[in-house]
Amino acid sequence: MLKQIEGSLGVAEAVAACRPEVICAYPISPQTHIVEDLGTMVRKGELKECEYINVESEFAAMSGAIGASVAGARAYTATASQGLLYMVEAVYNASGLGLPIVMTVANRAIGAPINIWNDHSDAMSQRDSGWIQIYAETNQEATDMHVQAFRIAEELSLPVMVCMDGFVLTHAFERIDVPEQDKVDAFLPPYQPRQELDPKNPVSIGAMVGPEAFTEVRYLTHVRHLNALEVIPRVSKEFEAIFGRESGGLVSTYRCEDADIRVVAMGACLGTIKDTVDELREQGVKIGVVGIKCYRPFPMQAVREALKGAKKVVVIERAFAVGSGGILDFDISEALRGQTLERYCVVAGLGGRPITKKSLHDCFAKAIEGTLGGLTFMDLDEELVERQLAREKATWKTGPLPELMMRDAVCRDQEQNR
Repeated sequence: MLKQIEGSLGVAEAVAACRPEVICAYPISPQTHIVEDLGTMVRKGELKECEYINVESEFAAMSGAIGASVAGARAYTATASQGLLYMVEAVYNASGLGLPIVMTVANRAIGAPINIWNDHSDAMSQRDSGWIQIYAETNQEATDMHVQAFRIAEELSLPVMVCMDGFVLTHAFERIDVPEQDKVDAFLPPYQPRQELDPKNPVSIGAMVGPEAFTEVRYLTHVRHLNALEVIPRVSKEFEAIFGRESGGLVSTYRCEDADIRVVAMGACLGTIKDTVDELREQGVKIGVVGIKCYRPFPMQAVREALKGAKKVVVIERAFAVGSGGILDFDISEALRGQTLERYCVVAGLGGRPITKKSLHDCFAKAIEGTLGGLTFMDLDEELVERQLAREKATWKTGPLPELMMRDAVCRDQEQNR
């Protein structure tokens, strides 16, 4: 059903159509509207046979979802940023126990300094937690991916994290074809847990495992993730057959047929990148876009195929590993091992800084010329950086870095506006 609706509410309606039996909710921007809307549906009786639990923390939200899943219920929660970090211990427990929980992560920067705007540093910090991670480009895709996520999670008995850009998607109003209940029921069968607590057949769930079997347990989790590389595209195709639109999968390509330069990215910034690529195509530049939809497990073979024939690859990062470099870029380098081509890593949009077409044009022009650095921070304010480095060189007690940087930026803007 077509609706002009906020992204968060579209996701909430999609989750409700999946008939969750337990929703554990703790508010944190920018995911709050999702669980608020689900709570309203439960209160009004629109979402039936669902227990909505207001918990006291994000750790409790994941713990409650674990308990519900172990008891045999279809479980859902949502979080972002510091909330995801607060539930980390339970996040690892959910994957280690093989529980098919679905969680929305409304991607937001993590601190310090405090920042409520969008980048991918929160979900990226949990890339090795054992959760499947899928990234939405649009609100339509975010809505569709949640329906697919329950199917993927329950078929593999693994938890799935659906990542959508905070505010950029969650709070944007646009036309969304919200999945209809009858089609969701045809696509998503009733939940049949692989493991559950049953007094008639008692088992231990979450028992300690010693050195004699721990490696094997972790290896089998790895095997399930590798199996997901077959399941995820198949589920996407089955979704397309029922709903009539393509959504999800492992990777997407745009104007890559003859592209010498290919730009790799994840999430909502793909839209701006595609617009920039269209403008460059009009100028005769052979450039295309590869969108990563599934980040964990990382689809090495699919990425290798999508980049075949490229002479240059530009990876746009929405997070980075301090002291190392690009996170996504590292996986791309593994996929391209043995191939000789130019690869550039561009860190962009941290803490909600806009990724503009102008900045992308400048970046791609340098890549074409071969003058783009191996690791580049898009729109880095070098004047502010140099001012702080000079301050640190002059005195040992400089004060808190975040406040100094903000003060310098404000003072400079005031001087320029006089």
